[in-house]
Amino acid sequence: MVVIAIVALATAGATLALRDSSATQLEREALRLAALLESARAQSRTSGMPVVWRLSPQGFEFLGVKPRQDARDSLDGPRSWLDPATRAQITRPAGAQTLVLGPEPLIAAQRLVLLQGERQLTLATDGLSPFAVVASP
Repeated sequence: MVVIAIVALATAGATLALRDSSATQLEREALRLAALLESARAQSRTSGMPVVWRLSPQGFEFLGVKPRQDARDSLDGPRSWLDPATRAQITRPAGAQTLVLGPEPLIAAQRLVLLQGERQLTLATDGLSPFAVVASP
């Protein structure tokens, strides 16, 4: 009985530890993008210049960021998605092609959806709080 209980617990632990890799990839992509969007908001506030996020054919880019030669973490230049199957769609403001990330501390409420196949995650801000993964509407 003890051996069967140990095997059952080990199986349950292994099942919980193994997650669908596509879900994990999409979560990682969403967390990465949320951090980059917040970094761009901070740069916009410190420089006093608006920073705009827009989609590009292979990923996305930030416009209005000053290039920094000495920094590895500069937002300047195009960025690709971690997974080439990732797509994004701005859903708020409706019909928008870009997200404006400052320089004011309070920006308009914004929302975008990241898609990989049939999976999707929504990133949003109410304009004051940071971008975060939220429940899909």
